[in-house]
Amino acid sequence: MRSRLSEACPPAGSLPPWGVADLPEPKPLAWRHWTSFVGPGIVMAGIQIGGGEWLFGPEVTARYGGGLMWIATVAIVLQVFYNLECGRYALYCGEPVFTGFLRVRPGPRFWVGLMLFLNLGALIPGLSTHGAALIASLILDRPAGESDRWLVTLLAYACLFAVALPVLVGGKVYNVLQAVMTAKVILVLGFCVSVGVVLVSPASWWSVASGFLKLGNVPVADGRGGERLVNAFAHRWSEGAWPAVALANIAVLGAFAGYAGGGGLSNSTYSNFVRDRGWGMGSLVGAIPSAVGGKEVALSHVGKAFPADPPNLRRWRGWWRHILVDQVCIWAPGCFVGMALPALISMEFARHSTLQGGSSGLEWAQAVISADGLRHAPGLSAGAAKLLWVAALLAGMLVMLPSQMSIVDDFSRRWTDAIWTASRRVRERMAPGQVKRIYYAILGSYVLWSFACAYLFSTYGTPKLMTIVIANLNNVAIGITAFQLLWINHRLLPPELRPRWYHAAGVAGCGVFYLGLAALVFVEKQLPVIRQLLGG
Repeated sequence: MRSRLSEACPPAGSLPPWGVADLPEPKPLAWRHWTSFVGPGIVMAGIQIGGGEWLFGPEVTARYGGGLMWIATVAIVLQVFYNLECGRYALYCGEPVFTGFLRVRPGPRFWVGLMLFLNLGALIPGLSTHGAALIASLILDRPAGESDRWLVTLLAYACLFAVALPVLVGGKVYNVLQAVMTAKVILVLGFCVSVGVVLVSPASWWSVASGFLKLGNVPVADGRGGERLVNAFAHRWSEGAWPAVALANIAVLGAFAGYAGGGGLSNSTYSNFVRDRGWGMGSLVGAIPSAVGGKEVALSHVGKAFPADPPNLRRWRGWWRHILVDQVCIWAPGCFVGMALPALISMEFARHSTLQGGSSGLEWAQAVISADGLRHAPGLSAGAAKLLWVAALLAGMLVMLPSQMSIVDDFSRRWTDAIWTASRRVRERMAPGQVKRIYYAILGSYVLWSFACAYLFSTYGTPKLMTIVIANLNNVAIGITAFQLLWINHRLLPPELRPRWYHAAGVAGCGVFYLGLAALVFVEKQLPVIRQLLGG
């Protein structure tokens, strides 16, 4: 038993060591067990479907067509590697990776401070404000404009309150998220497929589908004050030099990449969902219970690991197949479809919108452009145009508000797990079934802060500014935590379970990609402002 214990316990650190138990037997991946396919991937896909394209699709596709969809391809593929490593850690010990960060040097205080900084994007409730603009447009039967700022602000408050309600019931908070996100995936993609098949031209279908593979397309100045796309590799081959990339819209493109797939610390929440779904050692650790109906659900203060002996390694391979199927067959295709279908609609119909072309409406009602384009599309009867206008607004609400709900849960869940394990006082004084007290206290505080933040941005900024800031902050977060993730999986996991070289290369590539984008945005957009302020 001593050897088994030493194999399963992490190196000495500031947090208590893991408990020890054998890895539970996984269910076989067969169609008769089809419910086992519905896992964290569907929740993650539901959280992330459509947000980037609903917000930035009209702008990106209006300028570049489908030629920059390859950015989404790179982002999603690299995030698959990131998510796999999050799942690896949670399968092994039943803890989220955020808790794993606290287990290594220089200790919990340092990592908590860093995570607070990286989590700043989650403190800006951009999606609920966009959802409020959609609701206001539905009420007014026209796009909400500057004169309707008061209505959008009030509705933003109502949305922030409403998105917190579903996580109060259901036993496990995860169960509610899975139900909501599954419904979102079916309804939103069902609407997009219906419109795409009936109304979108084959040329737009080809532009988007081929755009995912046009690796290296970049915007360059066209000499007439605009931009055009060239392929950097083809230009290098024919001209002998790399093209001069136009960076005027780099913040929007960085946000586009930030919303492709997950982005930010939201990807790390995959490990929380693996635990709460009961996969791997998560079934022995527990989950965060809801406020109503969660009396029988409890969460251990620390994780449990298993000895890396032959029987456990055999079970591990079965659980690892669950993670692979969840990511490669559900999450990644869901993200590609979730980026492609809204892009089709925006490419086909955004040009008919009265908000297109850089007007103030574009800033205020970014998520309304595709719906407004459908309303004004030529060749549609008045009744059909009205029906599509309403349906597109409702689809947009299904995109924005459940995703804002997930952000509320994500923030509350991340810090609940940190306090639950890292605080000695909490470990000693609170029983496993009391974790919801911390979760809902953080959730309530987060919602109150979001009210203040929504007021500030609604008064002094725009919803589009909120989402650009969020996405580019998220690029920094996922870039830094990619390298942290590699560190803990090589430091804390036994050699038999550590990532192979190609997994490590994928996660490192994820870190380089997002930190590179963040650096470009900083140099092009923030640095000149800083220099101007210092010079002034």
